Amino acid sequence: MMWTDRIRQVKICLVITAIVIAVTSLVISHILIRDLSNEEKNKMATWAEALHTLNNATENTDLSLVLNVIKSNNTIPVVVMSSTGDICDYRNVEIHADNETDSIKIIKKLANNCYKAGRYIKINLDGTSDYQLVYYNESTMLKRLATYPYVQLGVVLIFVVVAIFALLASKKAEQNKVWVGLSKETAHQLGTPISSMMAWTEILKESYPDDDMIKEMSKDVKRLEVIAERFSKIGSVPELKLTSLNEVIIHVVEYMDRRTSSKVKITYNNSIDNNVAIRINQALFEWVIENLCKNAVDAMEGKGIINISSFIEKKKVVIEIEDNGKGIKRNDIKNVFTPGFTTKKRGWGLGLSLAKRIIENYHNGKIFVKESEVGKGTTFRIELKE
Repeated sequence: MMWTDRIRQVKICLVITAIVIAVTSLVISHILIRDLSNEEKNKMATWAEALHTLNNATENTDLSLVLNVIKSNNTIPVVVMSSTGDICDYRNVEIHADNETDSIKIIKKLANNCYKAGRYIKINLDGTSDYQLVYYNESTMLKRLATYPYVQLGVVLIFVVVAIFALLASKKAEQNKVWVGLSKETAHQLGTPISSMMAWTEILKESYPDDDMIKEMSKDVKRLEVIAERFSKIGSVPELKLTSLNEVIIHVVEYMDRRTSSKVKITYNNSIDNNVAIRINQALFEWVIENLCKNAVDAMEGKGIINISSFIEKKKVVIEIEDNGKGIKRNDIKNVFTPGFTTKKRGWGLGLSLAKRIIENYHNGKIFVKESEVGKGTTFRIELKE
């Protein structure tokens, strides 16, 4: 089973588990809240009956039980008001006011809210048409219990998000290890044949000192040595040095120009002062420009124009590589830097992902597809801090 499939399954399991926990918690909490609400409603019905008995008591009425019932309510906020709207009594109501007038407003506002919620009981006074209204609110315990499932749901969601990010980080770390291992092994495997080729080119130089082809072969062998060095540096922090961007790009253009078809024209438009230097690793940065140019050559199928331009924009050094090749489909643009993604018949789809790693991880810059249109071409853009 592939790592990505395993990650997908784990994420699905985590999401399903979170949903089950959330639903179970909400159902159980709803049942508890309903039962507690009914219990408080019954308590208030008993409390109102006790108040009714107290209001209509005679000299012979035993009030001990009635008073105990009334005094036993220490949790449920209750307000007793007359039929005319006057406050007769209140209990367990938190009042934060500076004067009596404000206190009365707070109590009446609570009573009005209870009336709208249907939490009140009417007590008829015996022998008259008068009555009292007992307004009661939810207890603090009931309110806390009502918010508990949402708190628990939040905790579960945070756990799921953290777990998914941890899995993705683990996946990325494993990919990094594979990248580094593959790169260093490639550099190691290239070392011996490159050394042998360098020795043979030196022998050929001595035998044919005036042969230009041998000189070009020597340059290509040195280029292979540079490539092997680039691979060996992947995984370690590269050394960034102040380097003339103009010289680096000219070097790449000259190298590519000699090794591509005569039907491919590479132009370079520089709007940056030649004295301007930026901190880059020259070997790695040259590889990025080369890779973008080679991709452009492939996209143009060996015939077309590649235009490289450099300029400063909003305190950023910008390099754009534009071609008039076949372009990239809109749906594929977001995947071009994904390892393994390629539209070529041959290739591993690693070049652009490695270029992105070099620019963004090592040079703290950005690389992206500025624009692309099928049949017209593509423009890649690199942004670096000045």
